[in-house]
Amino acid sequence: MKHFAFDDQIASQYDAVAKVLKTIDVPALDPTRPVIFAGIGTSLHACKVAAYWVSELSGGRLRPAAVETHDYALRGEIRSEDQIVVVSHRGTKRFPHHLFERAKKVGATTIAVAGEGAENPGGDVVLRTCADERASTHTVSYLTALAVLGRLVAKMLGSQGIAFDNQLDKVPTAIKETLSKPAPVDILPRLINREPLFLTGFGIDELSVLEAALKIKEGAYLWAESMSVELALHGTPAVFEARMAAITAIPNVDDGGRTEALRILLKELGVEVLTLGEGDCDLPFASVDYLLRPFVSIIPLQRLVAELARRRGSNPDTTREDVEPWASATSRVRL
Repeated sequence: MKHFAFDDQIASQYDAVAKVLKTIDVPALDPTRPVIFAGIGTSLHACKVAAYWVSELSGGRLRPAAVETHDYALRGEIRSEDQIVVVSHRGTKRFPHHLFERAKKVGATTIAVAGEGAENPGGDVVLRTCADERASTHTVSYLTALAVLGRLVAKMLGSQGIAFDNQLDKVPTAIKETLSKPAPVDILPRLINREPLFLTGFGIDELSVLEAALKIKEGAYLWAESMSVELALHGTPAVFEARMAAITAIPNVDDGGRTEALRILLKELGVEVLTLGEGDCDLPFASVDYLLRPFVSIIPLQRLVAELARRRGSNPDTTREDVEPWASATSRVRL
């Protein structure tokens, strides 16, 4: 059975997140000033989680933006009072640097959340996550970015963030418990020859399946799409077909019965439906507080990508950048 560097990166997440939470020293952002979280791809997904945390923990009083770095680097106003947090694992992409240059010209506060190997990621303050990943399909850099952002959010919110900060200390144990669960091998027959894969979740789970869809494309070379439960019930049923498979996140908060309604609809249309959640699910993870679910809900999905890759002969370590015509085509695109 083929072993990937991707497997090692997944397994390293307990130690890496525990280290970040224990050692990171974050500055105090000003809650009275605008906060913008910016990233691309997996980094943007981490930013969306951070923005969700701030809004929830402040009772909606604060509603920070989570934006794609590419868009924000090229257009949109940046003001001196803005606080811009840019997440970029290796710190080499051009648009984060361009965004920092724009921000510096107007005197905005900037923070870079970057991997240990990023020599000059930019930013007035640099907060480190983990060593460079050996696999192109990133995992541990996502969870360690969440750990850094979690501490940043908690400190910004002061008394409102204390309980959340304490809950963050429980995250490594939950990650370890989730990693100890059996690899999702038994469910593979239900996914073979089914494409595309559709993923859906409610609330904060929507952000986890957004990240998972990208991992499936990168590592298993399968087309995957994610969206909220409610959007999936409006118009989207027109494209649901029996050739597909769906992964539905089972919420631990009240969603008005919408996830169950969607699962029934999918089954009636012949779609193979798998569950992601706490307890007796096809893709189980440890039980945690609602806001902490992104730390553990992504892990069984990461492991599913590894098992799909072994079954399909894809390689999450390279994302096809080692074979033609992908090698030549992607090398001509400067990131």
